[in-house]
Amino acid sequence: MNKLVIGILSLIIYAVAAFLSYNVFLEQKSTQTTPVASDMPLKTNLENDYQAILFNPNEPKTEVCPLTGEKYSKTQRNWWEKHRPLGVMVENHLDARPQSGINASDVTFEAVAEGGITRTLNIYYCNDAGIVGPVRSARTYFLDLISGYGNYPLYAHVGGANTPGPANALGQIVDYGWAQHNDINQFSVGYPTFWRDEGRLGRQVATEHTMYSNTTKLWEVGQKRKLTNVDKNGKSWDSSFTEYTFKDDAPAAAPQTDSIHIDFWNNPDYAVEWTYDPKTNTYLRENGGIKHNDRNTKKQIATKNLVILSMEESRANDGYEGNAHMIYGTTGTGNVTIFMDGKEIEGTWKKARRVDPLVIMDAQGEEIAFNKGKIWFEIQPVGSLVEVN
Repeated sequence: MNKLVIGILSLIIYAVAAFLSYNVFLEQKSTQTTPVASDMPLKTNLENDYQAILFNPNEPKTEVCPLTGEKYSKTQRNWWEKHRPLGVMVENHLDARPQSGINASDVTFEAVAEGGITRTLNIYYCNDAGIVGPVRSARTYFLDLISGYGNYPLYAHVGGANTPGPANALGQIVDYGWAQHNDINQFSVGYPTFWRDEGRLGRQVATEHTMYSNTTKLWEVGQKRKLTNVDKNGKSWDSSFTEYTFKDDAPAAAPQTDSIHIDFWNNPDYAVEWTYDPKTNTYLRENGGIKHNDRNTKKQIATKNLVILSMEESRANDGYEGNAHMIYGTTGTGNVTIFMDGKEIEGTWKKARRVDPLVIMDAQGEEIAFNKGKIWFEIQPVGSLVEVN
């Protein structure tokens, strides 16, 4: 083959590669627009860069979210009733902050994943977060907790613990019948449902802290798998779901507790401070001594209800490097401390089986009535000290 032919072939290969790269770029740009549902009159903010579906705040709020008791419009209810709860694993490494989409979740669970670094399971149903992440891997105890949210809740993650033993989250996903069903693993789904954004945090971070997704795209995966509000057999996701009891906020009064300090393995970078704000009757979050903001909205992460779960913490002893995989006793019963309305309430939690709800009771054994709004669960090892001021 002479040099002229080689040169022509090289130019053709270059042109084809450039064309494909440009089209991938255009496709990627197209995923950054705000999703709009065509079958209902949704109110969207076309200037937000986080792709969330937003609703008209002036519509009457008459419809109750089953996860939080909070009221929304009929338009919003018509939207959420077309899908099922969605859990997304979002990491809390220093290099992952500020995360995207945590504030939009209805329920959040936080626990140590490994090395004293916490991870959150964020459950979405009544609100759209838009972009969520950075998304990280599955852990067995988060599987247990999302399992209490009805029949086959969607579960999004990037891989997971897979060493044979009690922490084998990927093996358990198969055992539970979740694989290629309600389980949404980036390893098998990929782009454009998941993508890497090297610049979203505004600084250089390791690749493992750059994976993001979008709640609308994740619900679309469920839809393709015939997992909307019902499954392919017409069974509703909430046929086995038990709602919490909710109440109105207590009348304003002098708070008994101003702040709650939680240490995770005595690592100051992951220590959490929740400060009570009487004006909004919420608890505002600091992480590592800094206000913890949501990257999407730039607002400080907050919750109406803060629940500290005391659970047995142990190592999996599964041969994984550094014996880093953790296990938490998510079934059975244990102590719990609830903070709401500026007050501290002692009680107990119970969860009979993986698929059963997590029940929260006061010291008299009566189920807690939560304030209408977000619930944040913190998992702490039995015997851990939580400082309350």
